[in-house]
This record gives sequence, C-alpha cells and structure tokens, in this order.
Amino acid sequence: MIQINGIEKSYGPLKVLKGINLEVSDSSVVTIVGASGAGKSTLLHLIGTLDRPDEGRVLMDGTDLYKLSDKELAEFRNRNIGFVFQFHHLLPEFTAVENVALPAMIAGATKQEAMKRAGELLDYLKLSERATHKPSQLSGGEQQRVAVARALVNNPKLILADEPSGNLDTENARKLHQLFFDLRDRFGQTFVVVTHNTELAQMADRTVTIKDGVII
Repeated sequence: MIQINGIEKSYGPLKVLKGINLEVSDSSVVTIVGASGAGKSTLLHLIGTLDRPDEGRVLMDGTDLYKLSDKELAEFRNRNIGFVFQFHHLLPEFTAVENVALPAMIAGATKQEAMKRAGELLDYLKLSERATHKPSQLSGGEQQRVAVARALVNNPKLILADEPSGNLDTENARKLHQLFFDLRDRFGQTFVVVTHNTELAQMADRTVTIKDGVII
C-alpha cells in the first residue's frame, strides 16, 4: 500500500533521515520504534504529507504523493489519511461529536451527513453518552478516543498515530492499542504508529526500528 524510496530530510545542517526505504502492506498494523531524535516522527509526517522530503518518493496505492500540488495534496490527505497525535488537539469550543464531524464537513459532506457519521463512530467507540460534552468535560482516555473517531470519520485508508498513548495511564493505553487492532479487523485500515510503548510494539504485525535516521 505504501512504498517509500530513498527518503532524505534535513532541517538546516541536521540530517534527520538518511535514505529510508520501507514498504507497508494493506490492512496491517506497523509500529515505528527508536530513541528520541532518531527520526520517527519526521518519517511519519512525510508519510502523512505534513512535510515534504528533500529527496526520495512516497507512493500510496500507486499515487506519487509529492508530485501533487499543495492543494491536491491537502485534498488527498483529507480523504485518505487520518491522524492521531499524543496531544489530541480537540477544539475546546466544540462538542465531541462536532470535533469528529469537522473533517467530514471539510471534505464536502453536509452537516447532517457529517454529524450522523460522527455519531455512529462515537457509538462504536462507546462514547455516545459523551457526544455533547466538550473536551474539558472528558477524561484523557475519552478525549483520545474522540480523536480516534475524528481520524476515522472520512473512512481513510491509512491511520498515522504519533505516540497516541503517551499521555494515558496503563489501562487506557492498553484499551487504545487494542482498539487499533479491532478497527483494522473491522474496517481493513492500515495503521502506522510511532511509539515508545513496548507492549504495543510487540502486538504489531511488524516493528520497524530507526536509529540515527536509518532503518536497522
């Protein structure tokens, strides 16, 4: 599903990625591990088109992502890629269901369609009773599940997660990790997860280790 060829990325004099080659299969859960500063998050951002590489290519289902214009890339990202970050980035003035619905409305769905889809996802994630609550009224685990629902609302092929359980206690982290596998099994999505959590890394279909900007 994803082909990465010869990716290099520098920030000023610092070379963060030094020729990354990687393939990710459809409907798999892949974890990326390594020490802080190894280049894990940079690689995730390049796969997710949040930044452009200096050299190399990223293909998703045959589409050469960095041959697209910025506008085409933004549309592709919105429809095909969902993001879950360590800090959930929910908008505080909106309810849970409104936060989940926003990417669908950006993609062109009517408010009614978007809210219906958002409500279904929150119900699936056992959050229907919290749908009208604002983020400040939710626990950390609930906020992160709302963020997962938001990532799923456009039914993307790919979910990218950067330390998604980093701020959760052990029990909520375990539930979140299991949720990724349940979603993969139910919807067939592909997950690429940057993590320091050894339990999640061991659960994954495949673990990729990065050290000093290269895969080892």
